[in-house]
Amino acid sequence: MNHPLPLPSVAAPDKVAFHRTELGVILSLYGRMVAAGEWRDYGISCLRDVAIFSVFRRTAEYPLYRIEKRPRLRGKQGQYAVIGMDGQILKRGADLSQVLRVLERKLIRAVD
Repeated sequence: MNHPLPLPSVAAPDKVAFHRTELGVILSLYGRMVAAGEWRDYGISCLRDVAIFSVFRRTAEYPLYRIEKRPRLRGKQGQYAVIGMDGQILKRGADLSQVLRVLERKLIRAVD
């Protein structure tokens, strides 16, 4: 009696994603920046080691900013970072709201 061999289970690699509460904080800032005319579009990438929220001034261009979540850096520099268009890390830390404050300052300047 032949038994079919079980197929090896190939689990999809886990992907890093933003949690609903994290997205709430990010989208709140995004909405205020859109209302101020600073930002126009966004994209979200969920990869193996990082989740990225990219912010664009116009569609089909390089992102102005990337908000990244890297859980592996949680115990080191902090899992959240805001990165500018030139690749420079503008702020890094463990608290998403604190890290996003670097962009809040730009909103205050835009309203003045």
